[in-house]
Amino acid sequence: MEIVVFGAGSLGSLIGGLLARVHDVTLVGRPAHMRAVEADGLRVGGAVETTVRPRTTTDGEGLCGDVALVTVKASDTVAAAEALSTGSFAAVCSLQNGFTEERLATALSVPVLAGTVTYGARLREPGRVDCTGRGTVTLGPYTADSEAATDDSAAVERAAAVGEAFRAAGIETEVRENMARQRWEKLAVNAAINPVTALAQVENGAVREEPLWPVARRAARETAAVARAAGVDLADDAAVEAVRTVAASTAANRSSMLQDVDAGRETEIGAITGAVVERAAQYGIEVPTNRLLLALVEARKTG
Repeated sequence: MEIVVFGAGSLGSLIGGLLARVHDVTLVGRPAHMRAVEADGLRVGGAVETTVRPRTTTDGEGLCGDVALVTVKASDTVAAAEALSTGSFAAVCSLQNGFTEERLATALSVPVLAGTVTYGARLREPGRVDCTGRGTVTLGPYTADSEAATDDSAAVERAAAVGEAFRAAGIETEVRENMARQRWEKLAVNAAINPVTALAQVENGAVREEPLWPVARRAARETAAVARAAGVDLADDAAVEAVRTVAASTAANRSSMLQDVDAGRETEIGAITGAVVERAAQYGIEVPTNRLLLALVEARKTG
């Protein structure tokens, strides 16, 4: 399968590197990283070790493939969609944080897939990415907040094909016909883990322990309440259990938000916790824990 990874940072490089073992992969990334990959290949270390030689480019316009995997920061989604619209793809799949699929669907005329990833990834240096924990990929057609089965047969077929391509590359992958509940569950996990680890400067596993667990648990429960208001059946206990499971399976990982804080980069707090707060306001739901976490992380930019 011909695969374009648009946004070859930590996660994009890891997933792209694993796929490149058996597929024709093009990475779209920053110049220094792309130059290093072009010169010496992409070195994957940690829980998975391999060196692959995908094609590289810093220009995402005019590209073609069977699927484009979007792994840019949520704030860069519109720019990514504009670039991808100049190319030709059978489908586009978001593996991003936050609810970015709507922006892609609005800008593109091809089936849009939603995906979640529990692999841990860290870009050590240009040309090298570490897998800090094996995980799974779950993907399927994007269907907003409705839990009804999609009637888009093309999206269903593309999701099945992409899932098979992931599995062929040794990536444990589940394909679902509807991703609404999965998207909200992912948002609950991210809202509970990312800001808490970023503020406390700890690895993911620490959120399962006192004094952080009550905070993470409340953030997840509040997110589940907003999901139910949006028409998605996500129980509080299910959201909390998802946080516990992901925190355990990625215990040694440093969350993407913690990595951003450490590197002095802009975080995705707006796309994660901000999305919870924004949608809660639409439904008249109070989410005090998420509001506090949003304010504290945003304050770091001006502090």
